[in-house]
Amino acid sequence: MVKKGKVSSAVIRRLPRYYRTLEALHRDGAVRISSSALGKRMGITASQIRQDLSCFGEFGQQGYGYNVADLRREISEILGMDQDHSAVLIGAGNLGKALIRNFSFGKNGFALSAAFDADPAAIGREFNGVTVRAVDELDEYLRSHKVNVGVLTLPRSAAQDMAEHLIAGGVQGIWNFTNAELDVGDSGVFVENVHFSDSLLTLSYYISDAGQKAEGE
Repeated sequence: MVKKGKVSSAVIRRLPRYYRTLEALHRDGAVRISSSALGKRMGITASQIRQDLSCFGEFGQQGYGYNVADLRREISEILGMDQDHSAVLIGAGNLGKALIRNFSFGKNGFALSAAFDADPAAIGREFNGVTVRAVDELDEYLRSHKVNVGVLTLPRSAAQDMAEHLIAGGVQGIWNFTNAELDVGDSGVFVENVHFSDSLLTLSYYISDAGQKAEGE
């Protein structure tokens, strides 16, 4: 796999979709698939798939298509799923506990090593093998453990302060569920914001638009 220059964010955001689709095909026992069949399954064009994958090298064979297992493995490597990233979670409230209990960090290439919270009632509890520690212990933990990503599931008012602790502790990325716009300065830390309301409001637009069109017919 050889990355050819800078890859657009649009291509990067499609890579997980490729992986999910190929993972499902692999589970179903598919051995190979053409770009047109893969595109039909994903709702994009075959030429878009070929263009996206060309950013990382040559994949597939003319007249054969793609080997599902091989392409799945290649994309997992492109996504860094084989690099054993480490993560910590800050904010063991309802959302934090739900992520610890139900989200497959391991299947996505991350080891969730610890959680932190300021609530004395939460400290010391264990969820899915992850112990909740006092948030005051975060800085020391970051000094003594290699942590790649911090997951923020705490109140919005505390998000910037905790982000600064994570940055000072050497994390490379922040998975931000707080709805706060984080200022990471020139730290080079990547922030991936998750806004549940954005998805719901996008859905609201589509169903409202469809309703208005139906009324106009």
